[in-house]
Amino acid sequence: MMLEEMTGAEALVRCLEIEEAERVFCVPGESYLPVLDGFYNHPSIKLIAGRHEGGASFMAEGYAKASGKPGIVFATRGVGASNLTIGVHTAFQDSTPMVVFLGQVHSKFRGREGFQEVDLDRFFSPIAKWAVEINHADRMAEMVQRAFNVAQSGRPGPVVVSLPEDVLKETGKMAFGGAYIRSKPLADPDQVKQASEMLARADRPVIIAGGGVKLSAAEDMLKTMAEKCDIPVLASFRRHDVFPNDHGHYCGHLGLGTPKPVLDTIRKADVILAVGTKLSEVTTQDYGLITPEHQLIHIDIHEETVGKIYHPNIGIIADANHALRQLCEAGEINKRADRSEWVSACRKTYESAAILGLAIEEDHKEGCNLKNIIKTMQNVLPRDAIITNDAGNFAGWLHAFYQFTKPGTYIGPTSGAMGYGMPAALGAKVAYPDRIVVSLSGDGGFMMTMQELETAARYNIPIIALVFNNAMYGTIRMHQEKHYPERVVGTSLGRVHFTDVAKGLNIDSYSIGNSKEFDELLKQLLTHPLNAPILIEIPMDPEQISVKSTIEAFRSQA
Repeated sequence: MMLEEMTGAEALVRCLEIEEAERVFCVPGESYLPVLDGFYNHPSIKLIAGRHEGGASFMAEGYAKASGKPGIVFATRGVGASNLTIGVHTAFQDSTPMVVFLGQVHSKFRGREGFQEVDLDRFFSPIAKWAVEINHADRMAEMVQRAFNVAQSGRPGPVVVSLPEDVLKETGKMAFGGAYIRSKPLADPDQVKQASEMLARADRPVIIAGGGVKLSAAEDMLKTMAEKCDIPVLASFRRHDVFPNDHGHYCGHLGLGTPKPVLDTIRKADVILAVGTKLSEVTTQDYGLITPEHQLIHIDIHEETVGKIYHPNIGIIADANHALRQLCEAGEINKRADRSEWVSACRKTYESAAILGLAIEEDHKEGCNLKNIIKTMQNVLPRDAIITNDAGNFAGWLHAFYQFTKPGTYIGPTSGAMGYGMPAALGAKVAYPDRIVVSLSGDGGFMMTMQELETAARYNIPIIALVFNNAMYGTIRMHQEKHYPERVVGTSLGRVHFTDVAKGLNIDSYSIGNSKEFDELLKQLLTHPLNAPILIEIPMDPEQISVKSTIEAFRSQA
């Protein structure tokens, strides 16, 4: 391997080129100016500068989820780094590959509480897959390439690299390896045989499919497995697009507010095949959905995930795509009993709970009926449209009623991060410029990263941003009314006219008065290719606090 002499900054940019990085997100800072200058000489890497580090990190995370490539984001030392933490936490909980580069104070000043000094590797270690500070220029290539390997291997996640400003300017002798190639381990044949025998004997098996299926591009193999073995499939929290929702074997989404009959599908099961899911708190309904009465087969690429929450009867460490294919090819599977009645019953339960074929209903007194908004989206948007969402009560309607029928069409934060939806949509649109990308946000979350509308305008990233406005932190208000009825503290917000703000940021914006206006507007917008970002403000009745309940109902129950 030939050694090349160059600065630390030049070596870093070379590593990005080796990894075929096409997009980098940032908020510029003087602590990593040598790297910014390096981008000037390498126009193949397109830099997108955001207005806040939190927004930039969400863009990178959304880009990674959409493209399957690592999201790359830069920020300056302490102050910029602390702003960026929400994106790192989201990537960690969502198993999203991301590499975060942070400027750091001069090595000579470390430990003196220098200007904006934070011990970055220790600061990020609890919420990152790996955090490291590079203290010698001649180790830049080694450490940056390792960062990309760690971010993408096993269970992916965020890696944070701290860059002292003097190390970026110093020269060293660098050796470069090739781009990272993801390993895809096969399942142990003996375990495959045991699992296939267990599934063949089962009367009421179910599959819980998670993000590992998406990361290994195993959606088609999952469908083949479900059809061949006649097993109903449920998506883990915010992984709706892991299986076509209109398929006869799809039986629901395990998330917040999942209808009890859908949860009963899991409770009635005798064997659970969990694939590519960490069986999180939300998916398992506070860790209470899976019980010792169930037989559990857990497949995941990460050895620490299998058995972390539930000790499985069979734990398989493997790539989801390979493991599912091996199960499909196992001879024991073909000996299964007829389970058509079980699958049909589970599907009917889901259809009844999800109200498929949602009928148009009257709008609420002070805002749109969100069922109608979702109905319009379902009817008007192309099947490959990408939907991103923020955290908030409005998302309950999306989760309950929208039917995701193609892979790679949903991006949402399992971390529940507010402010995520619109910046993540920018990242997704950058990854897929030819697809329609729509973000859904509440007024509370939207204002946390609203400044990235200017980023959308400046780079002409044509997303459609929907903002549901009820002038409150709705999710917290819902819990407030449930536990402390009529004692409203801290959850009311001022009424913001988002259309006026958007116009001030050079964004085309529309404020609709009712569901019919939204239907007409969306159809009109999609009659020709979008060439600029658009904001649509949708009034939401404050009284209709969730899909199933109102504020008055919560007060009456109390």
